[in-house]
Amino acid sequence: MKSCMVGSRKLKHKIFIVDDHPIMRQGLAQLINQETDFTVCGDAGDIREALKAIAKHQPDIAIVDISLGHISGIRLIEELSDHYPDLSILVLSMHDEFIYAERCLKAGAKGYIMKHEPPEEVISALKKILSGEIYVSDRLSSRLLHKLVHRKSEVYSSPVESLSNRELEVFQLIGRGMKTRKIAEQLNLSVKTVETYIDHIKKKMHFDDSRNMFLHAVKWLMKENIK
Repeated sequence: MKSCMVGSRKLKHKIFIVDDHPIMRQGLAQLINQETDFTVCGDAGDIREALKAIAKHQPDIAIVDISLGHISGIRLIEELSDHYPDLSILVLSMHDEFIYAERCLKAGAKGYIMKHEPPEEVISALKKILSGEIYVSDRLSSRLLHKLVHRKSEVYSSPVESLSNRELEVFQLIGRGMKTRKIAEQLNLSVKTVETYIDHIKKKMHFDDSRNMFLHAVKWLMKENIK
């Protein structure tokens, strides 16, 4: 990791935090600002606010949660990767890394860390990303390597892993009790497109009817939210 100097003063790497919980943003900022080579240059609670503020502050790293209200943070990762290719993104999430981490890395993130990890691990992840490396847990690293070696016979530990990013987003909103038309409005899609995603979900997860899909979505979402 290169050190930038202005005269005899060392420039700190700028970190931007995106999380829909103000207490989480404040806690992260306090943790990061204790470091001599990091400074939090701003924070945001939703995608629109984040895109506007990141354009203004031009951070080195954005820490992004993938649960931003009813909208998936993966969409933010994709947008940031498209508009700011030099911006590194670290995902900090409560959600199962086996389901979300690879999606986030494919979307453009440089690391994925669970919120239950100790605070010092967040700092380690930031430093690793700034040095040009990818950060994932040892557990996930082993799984990804195994998947690479055995790519011809991909096996999912959960049926949810087989869903595309958009299908997963629809599945989550179904679990929150949203009807098809409301999901379409939320995701800015046509009702027909959402119905197509729902058909894909049913086929991939082997649901016979919409009721079973809804019950499974509710149970899965409850399980995810208490991790």
